[in-house]
Amino acid sequence: MSARPYRIFTDATADFCPVMLKGLPRIDVIPMDVRVGDEAYVYGPGGNLSADRFYELLRAGQFASTSQINPEAYRRAFLPALAEGVDILYLGFSSGLSGTMGSARLAMEMLREEFPDRGLFAVDTLCASAGEAFIVREAARMQAQGMGIRELAAWVEENRLRVCHWFTVDGFEHLKRGGRVSAAAAAVGQMLDIKPMLHVDDEGKLRVAKKPRGRRRAIAEQIAAMRAGWTPEMGKFVVIGHGGDIQAALLLQDAVVKTFPDAETYITEIGPVIGAHTGPGMLALIYWGSNR
Repeated sequence: MSARPYRIFTDATADFCPVMLKGLPRIDVIPMDVRVGDEAYVYGPGGNLSADRFYELLRAGQFASTSQINPEAYRRAFLPALAEGVDILYLGFSSGLSGTMGSARLAMEMLREEFPDRGLFAVDTLCASAGEAFIVREAARMQAQGMGIRELAAWVEENRLRVCHWFTVDGFEHLKRGGRVSAAAAAVGQMLDIKPMLHVDDEGKLRVAKKPRGRRRAIAEQIAAMRAGWTPEMGKFVVIGHGGDIQAALLLQDAVVKTFPDAETYITEIGPVIGAHTGPGMLALIYWGSNR
């Protein structure tokens, strides 16, 4: 057991639905800045942008960009818990996709001088979006079972590469804008109705894995990936994420339940931090597995 109470923090990249956290210890989510067109927004607790509104803006022709959390924002977020005598475990957005982890560690270095008796731990989840939410939720479950902060930090580091993320993207415009595909490849992909299938690799980076044609084929490829690697002995918790397309998420959920009747599925919406790069219609499947 932990000698002193501790609290798990994460950032707004982690895409939770409320039911995922029911009955678990408190998780503090730090908001993130998002720009859509010429307008600046804040996404997360206390923010002024919902996922639904974000996808409305993208479908209207806007493009979005995101900014990493700066050290001062982390400092302000961590201070109240430290002042209460609570230790902090921050589980952050993959360093393969953002510099946010560096900001968190810098903030913790400064705070250790003010609070030398407090425990401050920052772990790079090497996960993103619904995958980040997945491992943060599982960490909260371990905390509820009595795991101490040092042990839990080590548990996340040991198990983070067992979180498998398989994403399909509905179109190419946002991938093209982010430099992940060329203009020529995007044009051909749109013409052939290709739904790029991406995954998060061992470095926490997004990689294109396959190029199925059509939504149903893309879902079939996701199910095939889960069939090849799912390790339910680690846990039967499965997260389905969607970029403003609940009908597609329900199709994927139905396929998961039919293929894996023991799976405990949750549907959550993909927020702007990843949605800015993948666009509307993105569909994610997250599970404990051996084929990240």
